[in-house]
Amino acid sequence: MEFEGYCVKCREKRTVKDGRVEETAKGRRMVKGECPVCGTNVTRFLPAEKKE
Repeated sequence: MEFEGYCVKCREKRTVKDGRVEETAKGRRMVKGECPVCGTNVTRFLPAEKKE
């Protein structure tokens, strides 16, 4: 999965490849990956799924 996240170390938005979807302890979905420039962990929360 490819996504864009904010790298705190570089202080810029970076395109992260090979991100993996995980779930927090409270049930929120998020994507985790590494910054391609510095290697720091980058996370991004995903929007909640709409229940119909």
